[in-house]
Amino acid sequence: MVWRVFLQFLYLGCISFGGPAAHIGYFRTVFVERKAWLNEQEFAADLALCQFLPGPSSSQLGYAIACRRGGIAAGVAAFIGFTLPSFLLMVALAVWQLELVQGSLQYGVVSGLKLLAVVVVADAVWGMARQSCRSPLTIAVAVFSAVVLSLAMSPLWQISLMVIAASLMAWRGLPTRHSSLMKVDSIFVACMLVFLLLAAVCALFSGSIFAIFYQAGSLVFGGGHVVLPLLEPLLNGDVSNDQFLLGYAAAQAVPGPMFSFAAYLGAVLHPDAPLYYALVATLAVFTPGFVLLTGIRGIWLQLSARPKVIAAIAGVNAVAVGMLAAAWINPVISSAPHDVIALGLAVVGYIAVRSKRVPILLLVVVFSACGAILFSA
Repeated sequence: MVWRVFLQFLYLGCISFGGPAAHIGYFRTVFVERKAWLNEQEFAADLALCQFLPGPSSSQLGYAIACRRGGIAAGVAAFIGFTLPSFLLMVALAVWQLELVQGSLQYGVVSGLKLLAVVVVADAVWGMARQSCRSPLTIAVAVFSAVVLSLAMSPLWQISLMVIAASLMAWRGLPTRHSSLMKVDSIFVACMLVFLLLAAVCALFSGSIFAIFYQAGSLVFGGGHVVLPLLEPLLNGDVSNDQFLLGYAAAQAVPGPMFSFAAYLGAVLHPDAPLYYALVATLAVFTPGFVLLTGIRGIWLQLSARPKVIAAIAGVNAVAVGMLAAAWINPVISSAPHDVIALGLAVVGYIAVRSKRVPILLLVVVFSACGAILFSA
């Protein structure tokens, strides 16, 4: 079971271009619609929890899905599989300092894959909207969230909208006649202690690689697009502006989690042992969110079955639809090609995705080839 989970997420780690919004679309298509590892309600509950926690929401969602399938060991296997391709690519970039030249073949391929991300995220927005926006109130919440976050995509607005929507939906939900006491297991206690202990150690050794990236992973809400600029001031100028921008661009071009940018920075900071420090930085930036998710997950599984919490989850996921729609506008659409040919290719791709008959891997190959032919100098 664990090995099969690893291979499935390794495959996704190789083809999941487009950032966190696209990853949610891939996960829903593969694990809810095609493989039926979990149902829509379970997917919605996991997504809602991951939206509230710091760290990489899409990677945490993959971890939560795998934990439902085969426990924590499967979750760890999913994390390794999904992260490994981007980790290796970012370390290679740091070691060889490859240049991504605009107008080159690489640029054309990346442009084609960005266009595929437009298609995948559009499908995710439509699919999630059909499941999460079934009442006038949830539709209104999703539209309002999309408008607000299109104007200001910040963690503060994201969290505020989710809290307001959850409170509103819980207030309007069915009254709870009787709620049994929640069971707090030893995993929750152990994870909270580990989180606090690591935070204390990082405070004592604040200049270390682990402390810098652990702090970033603890403070970031909203996914990879937020962690990238947050890391720059934490590095205190130890990475040159050119090196930082090169890694920033590459993190948005490679498949898998954008948090793998930490691997690039760790390798650049210590070129004497790039693989080791890339691994330290990567583990540090992912650790806070995964420790919290592991600890809270047991309580969340109990809570997510209660009527008031189900109503609150509906509110959070209506905001998530709006967040996904806002991310589709910027940065997904804004960074993709905009000419008539690109529009036609996107329409054909969307029809193929909606048909559920065309494998994602085939679409990756087709869009990469089209990008190399159409968008290269």
